[in-house]
Amino acid sequence: MKSIDIKTLVITSVVVLVIACNVENKKVEQKIRDSFDMGLSSWVVEDESDSAIFEFHHDTLSIKSPAGLTLWYNRKLSGEYQISYSISLQINGRVGERLSDMNCFWAATDPLNPDDFFARSGWRHGIFSRYNSLNMYYVGYGGNDNTTTRFRKYYGKYYNVDNNKIKPLIQEYIDADHLLQPNRWYKVVITVAKGKTSFEVNGERLFELTDKELYSDGYFGIRLLSNRAAITGFTIQYL
Repeated sequence: MKSIDIKTLVITSVVVLVIACNVENKKVEQKIRDSFDMGLSSWVVEDESDSAIFEFHHDTLSIKSPAGLTLWYNRKLSGEYQISYSISLQINGRVGERLSDMNCFWAATDPLNPDDFFARSGWRHGIFSRYNSLNMYYVGYGGNDNTTTRFRKYYGKYYNVDNNKIKPLIQEYIDADHLLQPNRWYKVVITVAKGKTSFEVNGERLFELTDKELYSDGYFGIRLLSNRAAITGFTIQYL
């Protein structure tokens, strides 16, 4: 009888330990940070120029992109989550600097390759028109030579079918307060939760969409075009 009690105690202790470990692991997975201390090991680069330059300074990534470039976080996000990071376009009189296109994609999927998002990574190759093949949300902040800030939803099923339906414009700004300033840091917060998605910059919610066909599970990407950017503080918070 005494032996049974000891076994029961041991089994119970193991179960409690496993539960405690699972709870702890869940807590760890609730928030993900990338301080770029492992370089680009968590990212996939699609670079139209094949000559982009990446530099790492402590916890900050600097990118010089001679043409179109998308930097995808390589983990698929799912459920409800919040993406945040700080980004600045650098204007210091150096070659390759341009005050335009501090852009991003999120909740991106490839309808032709639902189980392998990066199957056509080489084909996309940073060429902007080829991203019309994806389902995703997009903000072009300071696009069109820093004259517009726009929010779009992409429907990849219309690629090579009906260009007018691929990426309808949801909302835009053209005032100076919502365009880029040189060397200013922008804290971007993207949220996907409760049937809607939103995009905030420096505490101001610029865009919010309640979507009956919400894109949630998918990939996040930073999109640049012929400029020099600095990025830090990349975090994913599961809600």
